[in-house]
Amino acid sequence: MSLHDVADALFDAERQRCAIDKPSDQCSLSVDDAYAIQQLNVQRRLARGARLVGRKIGITSKAVMDWLKVSEPDFGALLDDMIVDDGGTCERSALLQPRVEGEIAFVLERDLDLPRCTAVDVVSATAWIGASIEIIDSRVKDWKLTLADTVADNASSARFVMSSTKTSLRGLDLPLVGCALRKNGRVASSGAGAACLGNPVNAVVWLARTLAQRGTPLRAGDVVLSGALCPVVPVEVGDVIDVDVHGVGRCSVRFSGGARGVNMSTA
Repeated sequence: MSLHDVADALFDAERQRCAIDKPSDQCSLSVDDAYAIQQLNVQRRLARGARLVGRKIGITSKAVMDWLKVSEPDFGALLDDMIVDDGGTCERSALLQPRVEGEIAFVLERDLDLPRCTAVDVVSATAWIGASIEIIDSRVKDWKLTLADTVADNASSARFVMSSTKTSLRGLDLPLVGCALRKNGRVASSGAGAACLGNPVNAVVWLARTLAQRGTPLRAGDVVLSGALCPVVPVEVGDVIDVDVHGVGRCSVRFSGGARGVNMSTA
């Protein structure tokens, strides 16, 4: 399989809602190959009218790093057709095998284009932060994947929700910020900012440096999802998810079973 073949297979899997065998079993994929595949499908969606609004960071916990046998995170693109309103509905039927994570969303007011970006730079460039629910999904069967597979699959991203509350980052001790993810009113997962590379700001530093080195730096107005503060939780039709990041914000989403959501053949 060529890189274009893998991109086609992943794109069709999402559009048709039919998971595929992991691409790394079909051909040899380096991480750079996987990011090239990711970009092919991002460009395809941009050409069809979607708009890039930011980036998501994945693999920020030690447990997931150990699972994938890696020592650093990965990233994916956030597009405007992935946004779900706070308190809104996400069509479960538009997804394959979704899971949810509680995260912190950073919204930038200045570019972060420094190859040696620091935590001070991130704090200075951040307009505000909020709570976020990232709805992850895999187009690879049963979530049986390698690092290259998830990177090629846009870092297993699907949708995201952001709180309407806008909170200043300054003065917050993010490693100690608690996160509770409730499913149908009961706590299903909990954690703290320290679970995300020791501090969610560290995750944004890593992303800013990585993207600057790749020549596609973070820009003013971009949304950055930090990576999970607590373990992932699977969801099905009828589930209501509420995430409360203490001192930062709160957001929720309901999973419905109606007609498909975003039409990937035209989005």
